[in-house]
Amino acid sequence: QVQLVESGGGLVQAGGSLRLSCAASGSTFSASTMGWYRQAPGKQRELVANIGSSGRPNYADSVKGRFTISRDNAKNTVYLQMNSLKPEDTAVYYCNVWGGLGPSYTYWGQGTQVTVSS
Repeated sequence: QVQLVESGGGLVQAGGSLRLSCAASGSTFSASTMGWYRQAPGKQRELVANIGSSGRPNYADSVKGRFTISRDNAKNTVYLQMNSLKPEDTAVYYCNVWGGLGPSYTYWGQGTQVTVSS
């Protein structure tokens, strides 16, 4: 059974930093795309960043230059380093893993709250 367990969320002041981690278990994900989405109250879930099996990252325009995504395939873990946080970054952040043709599979974590105070 695949599980994605996120950690690292919390409350931080504007301008501060947080590091999110997502540990995947139940399979090997070195060939998968791993990433982070977020959902603020009253808004749709949106892509924050993802990273393919080659290690190439992709970022939403709103976080470019402030967030860095990385992965450790040996640990089946994806990270999101968030710097220069803004109140508009406040949301529940979800880890996501997908792969295969179509894609043929996608998994979600339970979400971790990030709150940025002004």
